[in-house]
Amino acid sequence: MKIRQALISLSDKRGALEFAQGLAAQGVKLLSTGGTAKQLRGAGLDVREIGDYTGFPEMLDGRVKTLHPKVHGGILARRDLPEHLATIERHDIPTIDLVCVNLYPFRETIAKPDVTLEDAIENIDIGGPAMVRSAAKNYTGVAVVTDPEDYTALLAEMLANDGALSLATRFGLAKKAFTHTARYDATISNWLTALDETNKPKQFPDKLQLAFDCVETLRYGENPHQQAAFYRDPIPTPGSIAAYKQLQGKELSYNNIADADAAWECVKTFTGGVNSAACVIIKHANPCGVAIDSTLLSAYEKAFKTDSSSAFGGIIAFNGTVDTDVIKAMNERKHFVEVLIAPAYTPAAKEMLASKQNLRVLELPLSNNCPPFEFKRVGGGLLVQTPDTFNVQASDLKVVTHAAPTSAQIEDLLFAWRVAKFVKSNAIVFCGGGMTLGVGAGQMSRVDSTRIAASKAQNAGLVLAGSCVASDAFFPFRDGLDVLAEAGAKSVIQPGGSMRDDEVIAAANEHGLAMVFTGARHFRH
Repeated sequence: MKIRQALISLSDKRGALEFAQGLAAQGVKLLSTGGTAKQLRGAGLDVREIGDYTGFPEMLDGRVKTLHPKVHGGILARRDLPEHLATIERHDIPTIDLVCVNLYPFRETIAKPDVTLEDAIENIDIGGPAMVRSAAKNYTGVAVVTDPEDYTALLAEMLANDGALSLATRFGLAKKAFTHTARYDATISNWLTALDETNKPKQFPDKLQLAFDCVETLRYGENPHQQAAFYRDPIPTPGSIAAYKQLQGKELSYNNIADADAAWECVKTFTGGVNSAACVIIKHANPCGVAIDSTLLSAYEKAFKTDSSSAFGGIIAFNGTVDTDVIKAMNERKHFVEVLIAPAYTPAAKEMLASKQNLRVLELPLSNNCPPFEFKRVGGGLLVQTPDTFNVQASDLKVVTHAAPTSAQIEDLLFAWRVAKFVKSNAIVFCGGGMTLGVGAGQMSRVDSTRIAASKAQNAGLVLAGSCVASDAFFPFRDGLDVLAEAGAKSVIQPGGSMRDDEVIAAANEHGLAMVFTGARHFRH
């Protein structure tokens, strides 16, 4: 079905002129609205404005432009029904074979810090979505274009097919168009229902509409008998795992992506300072080794020492450019790794990694940006929360024991506290010298997590004498303090807030421990 007449009305004018020129070169008549028509006419194109076409001028400050039977009749008439064609001929309505429309910039408007309700309302498009939906509904006879990225391919297909677009192409464009309008309306709904009765922003909308794009169907889910797919936010948060670029290796699995996210979120929090090169090794969503040092190599060597057994088959994330020294160290240890993540790799490192054909190597820009919300699906519903961005500085710590931590201990306590944030609750983390020594994760009892963390350190041959300990939540009883003191710890960081804080503080004093409270916990479920 040859395209003879196109309607172009664009807010986002990227590539509009080149697209219109390409259409005109193939003999397509052009219809357009105000600003778009002015741009095209200024470039020397023969364009007919909608007001001249319909016989009615744009009115109501541009609110009414394309809501007219001569527009929608030309779009919606079915080309396979003689009665439809006879009707539009009787009313002198030519067919419109291509609709190129994108919508008022509502998302960009509400992103402005000083946006008003009036500004937002005026940027709700009416005629645009109507034309897009009309054209998409009638895709068997009309092509609808909402994405500037499609312009070049569509012109090429028309040129190769005497001005026509295939049914498959038109159907694909229709699906994209309905997604475009659905997400546009969802953005409006989310924003408006997040206003209170005085039109002030609330934390959460009353009606939450979500949109994600399928990146790929995965081989299986958490287990081989489960099916799975990976979906990405249409506008991913910069620096999030969804923005990865895979340089080599097998396809990522469901568990690979989940663990890679945990590793990346942890490693990218270590920035600034003298010893800011960081390595995080994740196994089953928990850190089994984390370290910082002056170089990535030394950070890796320290992280690996924490738990070399669990590190086998794990995920490794670095916060800097990986070089051959790091790859050689992994090879020397015969360290089998599922996924390697870093912001960059030297050319020589990439060459060395190429020999490991199955190793998944991801490159990802380093950024501390966080999405506005985190989601967790539950039966019949969705849990929504803001991300855990609470960070503690040395000046925030409250010393609650007779002994106060030294400056070196404070550095290790803050390091341990940062790691504990990424360990499944109940979380206990022994640290010293900028590295994890023992990690106890996901236990129903905090004292059991403490015992496990101490035991893992001992199994790895690591000395806990003088170590520091972080607990993601308060100690409900003194037994956890007794265990970590017996293991050799000398300082503790925890939120505080237990009914038995006095008992726990007394236990710390008995053991000569220095203990500080943060006033906030880091549960991770």
